[in-house]
Amino acid sequence: MINIAAESAQILLDTKSVLFNAREPFTFTSGRISPVYVDCRRLISFPKERSILMDFGADILRKACPDLDYCAGGETAGIPYAAFMAERLNLPMLYVRKKPKGFGRMAQIEGVMDEGGKNVVLIEDLQTDGGSKKVFIDALREAGAVVEHSFVVFHYGIFQASEDNMKAMGVKLHALTTWWDVLAVAREKQYFDEETLNSVEAFLKAPDVWAEANKHLAKTA
Repeated sequence: MINIAAESAQILLDTKSVLFNAREPFTFTSGRISPVYVDCRRLISFPKERSILMDFGADILRKACPDLDYCAGGETAGIPYAAFMAERLNLPMLYVRKKPKGFGRMAQIEGVMDEGGKNVVLIEDLQTDGGSKKVFIDALREAGAVVEHSFVVFHYGIFQASEDNMKAMGVKLHALTTWWDVLAVAREKQYFDEETLNSVEAFLKAPDVWAEANKHLAKTA
């Protein structure tokens, strides 16, 4: 059987959609310091690799939620992945704005959704703590959708808040791979030196502790 998490992790590594740099850590707009960086937007330019990943995702969703009616992408990074997934599942696609556009129909949800009780999966590129998903899920539910599942290509998998937020929203998260899977593949295939791998592992176990100890090395991502 194909190990989806490992195969997906290797694709992310091979396409340089994930980066490790323990000596010059990244500083994100949130202010968080990290020796790892993920850019799922990069994947859309690799047709062979993205096709494999979307096949994996479609297989997961067919098994986990076979009664889906719509695929909805969150603005903006989720839109291409919602399109890829909708095509594979032969479902109508929607996309959800972060806020109503302010003119015309004042639409926050683009596309056509029938009224009442339709099962919608929210599709995004990645998830850190899940907090940003709420605006999309709330908008869909206010429009009459039933949202019980969310899918992402990549889940950080290191923040308890992610599980807590999904539970609070009543949504099951499905992901192809996590930082732990990427680290395992990177170590097995020797993508990076042992010092870098050990530093990344330390970060994954205790992000805040690692960040405090290494903030003097930070660079802008």
